[in-house]
Amino acid sequence: MSLPAHILDAFRAVVGPGGWIDDPEALAPHVADWRGRIRGRTPLLLRPKGTEQVAQIVRLANTHRIPLVPQGGNTGLVFGGVPDESGREIVVSLGRMNRIRTLDAANSCLIAEAGVTLRAVQEAAAGADRLFPLSFGAEGTATVGGFVSTNAGGVHVLRYGTTRALVLGLEAVLPTGDIWHGLGALVKDNTGYDLRSLLVGAEGTLGIVTAAALKLFPPLRAHASAFVALPSPAAAVDLLARLRAASDDRVIAFELISRFALGLAVANIPDCRSPLAPEHPFYVLVELASTDATAPLGEILESGLAAAMEAGLVVDAAIAGSLAQAEDFWRLRHGLSEAQRPAGAALKHDISVPPAHIPELIARGNEAVAQLVPGIRPCIFGHVGDGNLHYDLIQPEEMERAAYLARGAEVTRALHDIVAALGGSISAEHGIGRMKVAELLRLKDPAALAAMRAIKDALDPRHILNPGRILPVPRPMDAAPR
Repeated sequence: MSLPAHILDAFRAVVGPGGWIDDPEALAPHVADWRGRIRGRTPLLLRPKGTEQVAQIVRLANTHRIPLVPQGGNTGLVFGGVPDESGREIVVSLGRMNRIRTLDAANSCLIAEAGVTLRAVQEAAAGADRLFPLSFGAEGTATVGGFVSTNAGGVHVLRYGTTRALVLGLEAVLPTGDIWHGLGALVKDNTGYDLRSLLVGAEGTLGIVTAAALKLFPPLRAHASAFVALPSPAAAVDLLARLRAASDDRVIAFELISRFALGLAVANIPDCRSPLAPEHPFYVLVELASTDATAPLGEILESGLAAAMEAGLVVDAAIAGSLAQAEDFWRLRHGLSEAQRPAGAALKHDISVPPAHIPELIARGNEAVAQLVPGIRPCIFGHVGDGNLHYDLIQPEEMERAAYLARGAEVTRALHDIVAALGGSISAEHGIGRMKVAELLRLKDPAALAAMRAIKDALDPRHILNPGRILPVPRPMDAAPR
């Protein structure tokens, strides 16, 4: 069902010339996920240039019962920011709201609008001799509104926590069209329900984030990195504990990489090579960092690895002798998702368990998926310190792509059952979006689901904000647009 012309004209009038797109060719990047897995439809993309325009859009959507899809850099992995196939959902892109409003170094706070990229935030903080520690592969494209709304994690969660720990306050447009002015940036504010925490990770279903007050830290002035070969995932868990103790808890990243994953990166990412022989079962990329420029992190890392080697936890290690070499190590890690494309179809899973259960998760998971699809190729990497693995499963070399993808739901269900049995989560950092709604309903605690539905119904009774993401729409849309 197409939207009436007079309604589309009303939305265009809110944002004015240059504030909307309806040309199919120009819309194409905004109606598909960046991996090319799905494609939706929208009659109109709106590009507001300020919070008041966002509020007017939401009020108009409420009046006419029009679903809105907030969109940042469109780098999400669970289809949360991609319109569905109905052609009724209007996309609201926050890309023109790209100002850093204030940077208060004394109070270690930066206020950025929703369309500012993560890299721009990092660079602005660095320019004030501060650090914004969130870091992941899409930081040049991902935006403040997107990483706040998905509670992004990244490689430094071990030291600094997820996005939720880095947000001091928010400005957002609620489903009523009211603007919540929550940018106070207070560390302590115990005056009732915490709307900030509620909106962080809500994937645009409870409000459209228009700006965020972000927490800054002292810059890191000393670093030491190593690429380490291990006999097993259990050795990785043990090694992390040893290095945290030996370094006075200055481990900032600890990334597990399986042999198969490393092989794909070396084969398929330009200018990538393995710093160690490629026959070891697992590797970790470890980085220590300190605000003290004189901290002897290289010595600490070297002695810690030597002791771990004597204990049988480490088979081989390469310690970065320069910043360029450390960047080469990280190029391998950040290229792991892209490196999978030439290998065939992949079933991707963003899962977490308590870190001590990682070895069991990998062993049981590999056995279960191999029984279902002989020849399946697990491509495993992730963040040992917070128990988050990217457990991607590449199609068997002799199997047709379509036949493999047809088994996807069965394979995912088996893996998620193991995750649940180990007290884990089926979405550690990517969110639920549209992709994981059914599995969330199957595995989430019923009391939690009931509370989530009650919150959604109370704040957004007409289900106009990102309907069908996280939770299914409980009923057909109330009425046709008018």
